[in-house]
Amino acid sequence: MKFVSKNNSNTISIVIPVLNEEKCIGPLLDHLQELRAGQLHEILVIDGGSSDNTIKIAESKGETVVTSAKGRAKQMNVGAQQATGEILYFLHVDTIPPLHFDLHISNAVNHGNLAGCFRMKFDSDHWFLSLFASFTRFNYKICRGGDQSLFVTKKLFRKLGGFNEDYLIYEDSEFVGRLYKTTTFKVLPQTVVTSARKYGSNGMFKLQYHFAVIHFKKFLGAGHEELYDYYKKKIVV
Repeated sequence: MKFVSKNNSNTISIVIPVLNEEKCIGPLLDHLQELRAGQLHEILVIDGGSSDNTIKIAESKGETVVTSAKGRAKQMNVGAQQATGEILYFLHVDTIPPLHFDLHISNAVNHGNLAGCFRMKFDSDHWFLSLFASFTRFNYKICRGGDQSLFVTKKLFRKLGGFNEDYLIYEDSEFVGRLYKTTTFKVLPQTVVTSARKYGSNGMFKLQYHFAVIHFKKFLGAGHEELYDYYKKKIVV
């Protein structure tokens, strides 16, 4: 994937990968307009082949929809290639950023933090999920995940070659691992709110166990195919 550099001010491009997300995309786009503080340059909805009303809803909100091959890493790389802001902000469709998120990100970059994320909490008050989310305040690679969202300057993103498209899962963690080796990763004190829907369909303890196994397998040297095979067998999507 080739990334084209465009000269812009310290503006933010949000990249949202989607696939059949007609229930989530409208509310998210409405929230982004309400929560922004003025640094937001554009919102790019990167569709991986939706067969529902995802594209229609996004376009009705006035946002840019870009079609892509299916796969979150591929979709996010396409979004990064199309982005015209100097800061890329990767956001899951079921995650709501905090008030003035764009200002917090811009300020972080102005202070020399080239990559980072927010803390996270779930849209559930279950004690187990609250406990798990509390670890996102710690600045360790093991505490990172895509649901916390991710900001990175386009220059650094391009330098690292973007997301590894071989990863059909774990693409966020793999890329963040490279960021931790390259720059000082910043965990902002504000909090995103992410959906617990996958925990509801898989079971809270069961799903967290499988996520832990995937992390452990990667630590032991498992490749992207082994991780995906385990995910397909154990986790309901």
